[in-house]
Amino acid sequence: MSPSAVEPYLRHLTIERGLSGNTVAAYRRDLDRYGAWLAARGIDDAASVTEQDVVDFVASLRADPEHPMAASSVARILSSVRGLHRFLVEEGRAATDPTADVRPPKLASRLPKAISVEEVQALLDATDGDDPVALRDRALLELLYATGARVSEAVALNVDDVQDAEVVRLLGKGGKQRIVPVGSFAREALGAYLVRVRPDFAARGRSTPALFLGPRGARMSRQSAWLAIRAAAERAGIRAEISPHTLRHSFATHLLAGGADVRVVQELLGHSSVATTQIYTLVTVDTLRDMYTAAHPRAR
Repeated sequence: MSPSAVEPYLRHLTIERGLSGNTVAAYRRDLDRYGAWLAARGIDDAASVTEQDVVDFVASLRADPEHPMAASSVARILSSVRGLHRFLVEEGRAATDPTADVRPPKLASRLPKAISVEEVQALLDATDGDDPVALRDRALLELLYATGARVSEAVALNVDDVQDAEVVRLLGKGGKQRIVPVGSFAREALGAYLVRVRPDFAARGRSTPALFLGPRGARMSRQSAWLAIRAAAERAGIRAEISPHTLRHSFATHLLAGGADVRVVQELLGHSSVATTQIYTLVTVDTLRDMYTAAHPRAR
């Protein structure tokens, strides 16, 4: 497929949809793979691609017996291909969209992993201490659980984003901003960090607006945040698998279990579709089913 078809679409993703450089690079890799496959079949004009060509391409992604591609990866690549063809139709460069009726492989339902309220408390308690790093880590973990922020969103925060200590301004995927309330425990931890730790850390480095700093005064990295979470989990003796998203998943699961409306949770998480948020409702249903089975005398 010629660059004249792909490059305008990638510019559209960058400029008009505001996607990040990493995301656009992922689209480029997917479309390069698609273009190479079409070229091997002697197809160099996107407008001449048929539905069968797309079906065969999708099938080829999973055909390698030694390295079959996961259904989720196939679905992602097909999404990139579908976006390109839809764009070409909208721009008048193709008459039809050959991907319109092509369905991605069915994905296995994977529930997000959350930890219990008691485990969250143990995780937060494991950051107790008066040394600067402990105070910073407590503020970070309290904020992650209080807001459901992604780790990348938390470390990207600037001091000004904590507007009045009761809400925080998060910059999510695609440059979308959202305002999320901050609970009293997180406000207290942030206040202690901002007063007792950040000024000293900031004095050791170059002037930066970053909220969370390392001991040398530079903005805290995602890797450092992940290490802080993992270290707290080890100290707390939590055996469940802890990932950078664990507190985000727990935030959503605990809100829904407490009676929050799914659309409110959608807004707080920054999901573009409520369908993404609804997967958390499956977690709460599973919990209710387990409790019912354990407690009802005629459930077993």
